[in-house]
Amino acid sequence: MRNADSNLPSIWTVSVTRLSGLLRDLTPEFDGRAHIDTLNLGFEEAVTVIRERLRTEDCDVLLSAGSNGEYLRHRIDKPVVLIQPDGFDLMQALARARRYSGRIGFISYGADLPAFAAFKQQFGLDIEHRRYSNTEEARDIVTELVALGCGAIVGTGFVVELAEKAGVAGILMYSADSVRKSFEQAIDLARMLGSARGGPARSAPPALAADAKFSLRRLLGNSESAIALREQVALYGASERTVLITGETGTGKELVAQALHGASPRRGKPFVAVNCGAIAESLLESELFGYDEGAFTGSRRGGRTGLIEAANGGTLFLDEIGEMPLALQTRLLRVLEEREITRVGASRVTPVDVRVVAATHVELDRLASDGRFRRDLYYRLNVLRIALMPLRERAEDIPLLLMSFLRAAGAGAMIVDAPGLALLQAHTWPGNIRELRNLADRIAVLAHAQSPLSALTRPLLLRCAPELAPVVQAIPALAQTASSAAISSAPKPLRISRPSDAELIAGLAAAGGQREALATHLGVSRTTLWRWFKDMT
Repeated sequence: MRNADSNLPSIWTVSVTRLSGLLRDLTPEFDGRAHIDTLNLGFEEAVTVIRERLRTEDCDVLLSAGSNGEYLRHRIDKPVVLIQPDGFDLMQALARARRYSGRIGFISYGADLPAFAAFKQQFGLDIEHRRYSNTEEARDIVTELVALGCGAIVGTGFVVELAEKAGVAGILMYSADSVRKSFEQAIDLARMLGSARGGPARSAPPALAADAKFSLRRLLGNSESAIALREQVALYGASERTVLITGETGTGKELVAQALHGASPRRGKPFVAVNCGAIAESLLESELFGYDEGAFTGSRRGGRTGLIEAANGGTLFLDEIGEMPLALQTRLLRVLEEREITRVGASRVTPVDVRVVAATHVELDRLASDGRFRRDLYYRLNVLRIALMPLRERAEDIPLLLMSFLRAAGAGAMIVDAPGLALLQAHTWPGNIRELRNLADRIAVLAHAQSPLSALTRPLLLRCAPELAPVVQAIPALAQTASSAAISSAPKPLRISRPSDAELIAGLAAAGGQREALATHLGVSRTTLWRWFKDMT
């Protein structure tokens, strides 16, 4: 556990068996640069322990690998750095495996290593390559490879453990150099997050911090776009320049604006948000600029401070800036250029010190071309720009976001099964993150009414969100049984020719990740199905 007065980042490594030993061996090399805690745990056990520890302890970044790391990424609200093997790692592992057996099995998680085919040809090795997507599939593959006569199996820490239990040599595919690189990435990420908060030292977990509303950690996600967004916010937060945030409705533009404020030197000052499309045009001027006493009939005695003045010293967030009337655009341009305002009915100017962050879901450049937005104001706003990705283009973040929303709604810990995950990731999410949060709220209500509820299945999701149903029906013939929890085990020889890669992936998702059930459904042997997956491009 990190001391309250420590300035060093906190990194927890989460792994099993052989990889845990390698991580422990290398940890002393980073003494003085980070507090590193090694957790020799995997999957659900690791999730349970980490969530419990985070109630009283703080962690900046998790470091893991393979299927264990992917499992954590979808269930823990912390950045996860994955140890990535390179071609040299694979070459070394295959060379070690050859000492044990002339026939080698190689089991990878997710996508292939690009260098694998070249190494296989270069070494002239008899290698059986398989990919797995869940723990049960990994066990089946190890059993299959042992039956095929593979005396050594190369893979992740989890695969190595399974291989050794099966009585063959298990060869870890990660090298010390790859682990060192991952440690460096984790430390760099932790420092970046600490800088965005105004320094790495904290005396309490982020959830308890007074400025949690403006924390960079609220920008959840482990996809490349989510990581890039946090880096961009940390970089732009330190600047005083105007920022324009663009993105579809529901992508979290105000959340990004709050994170920019929290990452800036103004974080201790006011953050004032104004939705330019939610205030009547007749009232927007007085709301923004304020007014003096007697400015108009019904004006308050003594006048009123406007929202721009209220944000003095801090950040003014102008949401839906494209809805601002042209007349007010001229006055806003003066605020940006002269850093002063004139209240309605006043003759004197009032200096203001605000940083403006604007957001829009429309193309301001197009509005300017149509004469509905001042082009000079557009250029003043578009100094630093952040473009938010729609949720459908960062579908891998959906499980983590959903789990976070469910916990916030008081639904407790849940998991999404494979068919349910495929359903969620195939949806187009026109309402983006806001739509996903609404789904979490509906699930939470159901969870309270039907406790206990620990797994989100496809039927349950369809019950809570009927709008997902067309996505299920759009999946090819392989997934015609999607209304059930898994493909029926009864023989259904739909086709003999090889399906497309997309159909295979959709069919596997509809089968709940069970390749044997998918093979039966397609009317082919399990060996044929293995070959089809192996030949996927």
